[in-house]
This record gives sequence, structure tokens and C-alpha cells, in this order.
Amino acid sequence: MKNKLVADIFRHIAEILQIKEENVFRVRAYQKAADNIEAMPEDIAGFVSFGRLGDIPGIGADLSAKIAEIVSTGKLKFYEDLKESIPEGLLAILDIPSVGPHTAGLLYKKLKIKSIAELEKAVKAGKLKGIPGIKEKTIANIREGIDLLKRARERMPFAQAAGLAADLVQAIKDGSGGLKRIVPAGSLRRCRETVRDIDILVVSASPRKVMGVFTGLPQVKDVLAHGPAKSSVRTGDGVQVDCRVVEERSFGAALMYFTGSRNFNIHLRKLALSKGWKINEYGVFKGRKFLAGRTEEEIFKLFKMQYVDPEIREDAGEFESAQKFELPGLIRLEDIKGDLHAHSDYSDGENTIEEMARAAQSKGYSYIALTDHSQGLKIAGGLSLAALKKKRKEIDLVNRKLPGFRVFFGAEVDIDSEGRLDYPDDVLKQFDIVIGAVHLGFKYSRAQQTSRIVRACRSKLVHFIAHPTGRLWGSRDSYELDWPEVFKAAVDTNTALEINSFPDRLDLNDRNSRFAAKSGVKIAINTDSHAVRHLDNMHFGISVARRAGIGPGNVINTLLPGELLKAIKK
Repeated sequence: MKNKLVADIFRHIAEILQIKEENVFRVRAYQKAADNIEAMPEDIAGFVSFGRLGDIPGIGADLSAKIAEIVSTGKLKFYEDLKESIPEGLLAILDIPSVGPHTAGLLYKKLKIKSIAELEKAVKAGKLKGIPGIKEKTIANIREGIDLLKRARERMPFAQAAGLAADLVQAIKDGSGGLKRIVPAGSLRRCRETVRDIDILVVSASPRKVMGVFTGLPQVKDVLAHGPAKSSVRTGDGVQVDCRVVEERSFGAALMYFTGSRNFNIHLRKLALSKGWKINEYGVFKGRKFLAGRTEEEIFKLFKMQYVDPEIREDAGEFESAQKFELPGLIRLEDIKGDLHAHSDYSDGENTIEEMARAAQSKGYSYIALTDHSQGLKIAGGLSLAALKKKRKEIDLVNRKLPGFRVFFGAEVDIDSEGRLDYPDDVLKQFDIVIGAVHLGFKYSRAQQTSRIVRACRSKLVHFIAHPTGRLWGSRDSYELDWPEVFKAAVDTNTALEINSFPDRLDLNDRNSRFAAKSGVKIAINTDSHAVRHLDNMHFGISVARRAGIGPGNVINTLLPGELLKAIKK
């Protein structure tokens, strides 16, 4: 689908126009078009083919022509020319959290700053002080934003890497044809929180063709190496990707070797040596005799071990458990019976209650909780008491329409600086599901953040805490908490903690999720969906839970509706 490509180009156009201080209505036209296109579940290429671009809100003749050009060529001449009108590095400055087009344009106009490096030097030298519209707080945010961006660029967030790998794998499939196997490996397959580069393994009778397709992909900026069965490239985003074609009989061994982790491979190699064997990416051998290697399962069976899921291959005790066949079963996507954190158009969601419900039902779920924001969060369209009554009636209507499926009446209720909740108890009692969440006050001390979370847990009307650390990838670090105190409060009060599956969050992370589960804390894995398409993000949260060693018994939304309501009761 080209939807994201078109939306990204239109957003960049809007940003450049803002930097150049052009007509605000023109800017908004591109922004609105980008939002509408990205929200479409259908492939925009189909709208081009059938001449239906005019059906998309905000798309007139001019934008229709531009969309058609992008879909057919992958580029837009107008955008390429527009980029030439500003310094090349100026757009990159917009990647810094808290720096928008207006600020970037102002910095260029006043100080001729046209790159992140120049901006960092100017901040360190104190040159931003005194510029009209640039306050001390702005400078501090820019400094912090540069540090965040640097750390984010060292490694990709897991969700970003997964998306890139999926696009590359599909493109290689489409271009090569006849592939027997193609799988991403490396730290991506282990679902690590961050990923440095991407490895792709292929089984094909035509390795040279695969290499030609791979090195010629539109995502490729530089070809670092091009061989008959292995090539390396760098994408436009600076990500190194290696692609290898391996023999079918060695695929399992290669997949295990290139999945890692390094410590896991070392342990397995030592175990092989103790048996007089050798293991490498080509297989397991005794002398020259091939013992195993077609599949990973075949290798584990040879070693008389239980299969070790990729997510937990870190040499952190899994070997010993696997040799005793005592590894617990990890949660799977199919174990999830419903989503307990989602938003409708009553607050800041894009879709109606019925649309969200039907989309959840189509996934085989038994329920969805529509947990729109509480009244105090005005920026997200928090619901007044009158709006709550209207929403409840609509939920009742949808529930009558969908027999065998349950829409829970829920709310994501703001936790204030003292740990108080945004609705009074007599209102909270009306909800099926109540989520406590922090949306403001991220700079408080560790003690105060802990206190507000603990107090929310102690409410008899809060069922779980959403995105417990407030992290947003690349734009906001986690706030600090006293985890033993939070875990104790959660266990004592039967309050679950959330693994938020939204790609920008993945909060709790795998480390804290592991400690939480070991402490006896119940976990809820939810998508925090603000549109039907976001329901597809559940697998990201599942990946976090699997790395944490969490099984279905630890997760409350693996329960059916009646069991769930009993389990969360305080």
C-alpha cells in the first residue's frame, strides 16, 4: 500500500510550506489530506486506478494529480523541487521533539541554522537566548529533544524495525517470485526493544535474482556489498539491512545462528563441543557428517531440549529449563479475548462505537472496552457527565445489535498530581472498566510519581493503570517509579498494569513486565486504539510480554467476559 508514502510526502510539503511562511490554508489542505489518506483502510492505488480519488475528503483535482504521480512513480516532482528551496538539513531539524516548522524557520532566519549539528552548537554556545519567541523553557526542550533524538537514532524502536522488515520482505517476495522461505532474523526476531540493523534469510533456487531485487529496492540508498548469495544495503533512513540466501538443508541452522543472541549461540556451541559436535550457520556436524539443520525444531530435538522461543534466547536460564522440558508456554496473539483500552469518536478517536466494536468482533474477540478520556483532559476531548450518558445509551444499543459480543462502558481517567481521579466515585461506579492514567506532570520526582500511581491503585474503582511510565519513543523518556512499591500496591489491591501495544509506547517494557509478573501483578495487554486500524497493533504488546516470559495465565484479557469481570473485582 502507498498510503503511508503519500501521507508522508504531503506532511513534509506542509512542513516546508510552514517554514516558508506560505498560506496557512494551503498548509492545512496538505495536512488534512495526509491525515485522511493515512486513515484509509483501503489501498489508495485502487482509488487511482478507478478514478475515485475525489471520494476522499479534502482531495481535489490538484492533489489527485499529485497522488497519481506518487503512486505511479514513487516520487513527486513538486515535492522534490520544493525541497530544493530550503537547506537540506532544515527538514531534519523537525525530527527533534518540540521543534516545529515555525521554530525551525525562525532559527534559520535569525541564526542561519540549517542542520541538527549547527543547532546543537548554537544551544551550547547560548546563541538562542534573546531571540523573540524563544524562551528558556524552549531552549531546555530543544536540548533535551536533541539528546532524545541521538539516542533514538542509535537503534530503531522494535515497531519501526518490524514495519521496515515487513515492507522489505514483501518487496523481495513480489520481485523475486518462487521463494521457498523468507524470514527476518536477528534482534528483530527476538523482539528486542530496539534494533540496530535487520537480517533477512531466504531460501531460493535463484539467489542471484534475489540479490538483484534486494539491492534494487526503492528503500535502498546505498549498496554496501553485492554478492551472489549475500548483499548489504543502507536504507534512506540509515538502516543497514543484510540479506542472505541459504540452502534449504541449512535454513534452520542459519535462522538459529543469525537470530542469536550471541550469548545463546555461545552456550549452544559449548554444548555441541561437549558432545563432540560442531554447530554453525550451515548445520550441526559430527566430523563431516550432517546431523541436523533443516529446521530449528530438528536442532533442539537433536540436543534433547525443549524448543526455545526466539524472544527468550538470551542465555538467562532458558537453557537449563529447556533441558528439563520445564519452559512455560508464552502468550500468543490467539490467546487474547478482547481489548480493554480503546477510544471512539466520543473523545479523540476516529471511529464510532459500532465501528470499533465490529472491527474487534471481526478479529475473533469477545469484547472491547471503549475507554474514552475523562473530562479534565480537554485536549483529547474528555467527556463531560452529559456526554457519558449519551455514550452509555449508544453502547447499550450496539450491544443489542451484536449478540455474543460485549462492548464494555469504560473510561481512561486522568490521575492528578496527588493521585486523585478525574471523575467522582459515584460516576466511576457506573463504568464496567476504569483505567487510571497519567497524562500531565511528567517531571515530578520519583517519590511523587510513585505516590500518585499507588494512590490510584488503592482506589476500589480503578481496574488497571495504563502506560505506567508515560514513555513516548523518541519524544519523551519514562518517568521514574519505585517499582517494588508500585508492584506491591498493584498486588495488594488487585490492580493490573498495562502493556500498551501502541508502537510509540510499548509501556510497560519487557524488563518491567517480567518483574511485575514475577511479583504476582496481573497484566493487561491493550492497543490504546484511536482508530479501527490501530487494533492491529496488539501483536506488538504480545511481543513485549513474550520477551518477559509471560504466559496467558498472567494476562487478564485472555479471560472471557464473565471471568474477566470476576477477576478484576476489588
